[in-house]
Amino acid sequence: MKTVKFVKLNNDAILPDYAHAGDAGMDLYSIEETTIEPFTWKKIGTGLAMQLPKGTEGQVRSKSGIALKNGVFVLNTPGTVDENYRGEVCVILYNLSNQPFEIKKGQKIAQLVINEICYVNTKVVTCLDDTSRGEGGFGSTGLGRNK
Repeated sequence: MKTVKFVKLNNDAILPDYAHAGDAGMDLYSIEETTIEPFTWKKIGTGLAMQLPKGTEGQVRSKSGIALKNGVFVLNTPGTVDENYRGEVCVILYNLSNQPFEIKKGQKIAQLVINEICYVNTKVVTCLDDTSRGEGGFGSTGLGRNK
């Protein structure tokens, strides 16, 4: 198991945690009391800086319950935290609903998933290998099976 180091930049900061065994994401908590008006977004602080293990990234993702019940989600989903970033971890939340969304200090606002990164080299070539899909893009695999 890898270790992520955190520095509390604010006394109200809450360390991310897994709500249940087997969860992929750790909950991130707000250190702010604020309101996000309809069809606007805000940067919300967590009061934490972190040091990720070498070869990893942090992905900031929406909380499904907040998205479903309130129409509020992480705007640049998933937000990427690079391993060499040492500033405050913040969350950009967007309110797509027609109701203001209130955020309380200590409220769960997003989740953080840590992933390993596959670093690659790039190379220019004149052609790519053929596949059965070829250049088929959006919608090319159909809508599903009719039974």
